Amino acid sequence: MARTTSVLSAGDARRIAIRAQGLALTNDRPRTVPGVLRHTGAVQLDTISVLARSHELVVYARLGPVGRAAVEDAYWGEPARAFEYFAHAACILPIEVWPYFSFRREQLGKHTSPDRVTTKKVLDEVRARIKDGPVTATDLGGARRSVAGWWDWSDAKRALETLYRSGEVICATRRNWKRVYDLPERVVPKPLLQQQYSPEECYLYLTRAAGKALGVGTARDIAAYYHLLTSYMGRSLDRKRLFAGALADSGLVPVEVEGWKEPAFADPAALNARPPRGYRTVLLSPFDSLVWADPPPPGEKPRERTRRLFGYDMMLEIYLPKDKRTHGYFTMPLLANGGIAGHVDPAREGRTLVARNVSLHDESAIDDMASALREAASWVNCDSVRLERVTPRGMASALKRAVT
Repeated sequence: MARTTSVLSAGDARRIAIRAQGLALTNDRPRTVPGVLRHTGAVQLDTISVLARSHELVVYARLGPVGRAAVEDAYWGEPARAFEYFAHAACILPIEVWPYFSFRREQLGKHTSPDRVTTKKVLDEVRARIKDGPVTATDLGGARRSVAGWWDWSDAKRALETLYRSGEVICATRRNWKRVYDLPERVVPKPLLQQQYSPEECYLYLTRAAGKALGVGTARDIAAYYHLLTSYMGRSLDRKRLFAGALADSGLVPVEVEGWKEPAFADPAALNARPPRGYRTVLLSPFDSLVWADPPPPGEKPRERTRRLFGYDMMLEIYLPKDKRTHGYFTMPLLANGGIAGHVDPAREGRTLVARNVSLHDESAIDDMASALREAASWVNCDSVRLERVTPRGMASALKRAVT
């Protein structure tokens, strides 16, 4: 591996990371929904919907107000331009990366097969029904059991998920937020189906893709982007060897970043890029790939990269009881002027966007928060914004004036 040749300030690293995620105002930023997907490499899915579902918020953060139809068509339209699979977590991925997840399909196929007899019967049923189109779990007998079980799933749903993990079926569309299952040979373009890559080749491709999507990151950051070192994603693989080899051959440039405890690596194109004209001022989903959760180093809390980049302790309190929350249910960071300037816990009540808990880092963030709240309200067809709690309290009046 080449010797370290560059030293980056914390500000440089932050600017590179924001640009790499398509959130800077540059000529090469994504301009379409498929462009966002290819630029980030993966868009995380989540069932929670506040202003919108997270996969819509990711696109909105980069493109501004985008209609739901455009998002749905890019993710789940025909012919397939994307598919769902386990990347950082459950994610939408560009269809062209299908071959590079073969190692994971093989691994998950080995270790998530509770009942091969039932699974084979369900696969046979899918093949028999597929002439009438792709199927849902409901088509095969229901998605849930009448008594508590594995995620309360029916035997058919469990079998379909096993086949999904192994790649014997694919999800490239949804109906009413339900996965629809099809056969890869009907969905994935033939040239992609014919491509066969070794685990080493898959790791190299995904390591390079992660480095490009991050712009700059530690080895831990890069591995976390596609969970390349996560045990349940590849139990019998020599993950450390595969990733170390991929990182060494990736072409990513070793760098030092001011204040970072671990060595870092940067995309050489990102190092040579001109400074952006500016940045988006926007509320981010807590599942946005700029700030998403990562496996922390020993002794650290999750989202350590977000703290390192932005000096911001990202809190996700969805799973805490209401009386235990400090920031709120669905805390959305405010990206402004190339940093995180505050956060808000939003909700909708009819045509009103309710900012239940707003936190501002300093007075300079007042106008940025107001702008972000107004744009978000317009996007989700709200015609007013109501503030409930503002921290510090002394900024509440100024923010109220700015947002109306």
